[in-house]
Amino acid sequence: MQIQKIKRNNTETAHVVSDMPVITDTQSALDLIMTVDYETGVKNIAISKELIAERFFILSSGLAGEILQKLVNYGFRIAIYGDYSSYTSKPLKDFIYESNNGHDIFFTDTLEKAVEKLTATER
Repeated sequence: MQIQKIKRNNTETAHVVSDMPVITDTQSALDLIMTVDYETGVKNIAISKELIAERFFILSSGLAGEILQKLVNYGFRIAIYGDYSSYTSKPLKDFIYESNNGHDIFFTDTLEKAVEKLTATER
């Protein structure tokens, strides 16, 4: 796993890059945020949906809620980017819509838009 800092609008975002899943459960998410905090001191994280266990996107599993609550509790913001067109779950689509209207959690289709959301939105 690599963490690349991206700076835009005087705000930094940690872009997580890996060739294998990084978030597979709540503990791995906590490990990620602690690593990002230790290595970069940045509170904004951009990550590809491909680096997150598919179970995260099945809301009834509870994994997304657990992980995202931990991120927010520790003062982090996250933008998950990728192609969501294959998901047909109405609850997931509603969750994505509501998250994108908030300040801490975003779902976008590209890294560029993820960074834009994290660096343009004030808490």
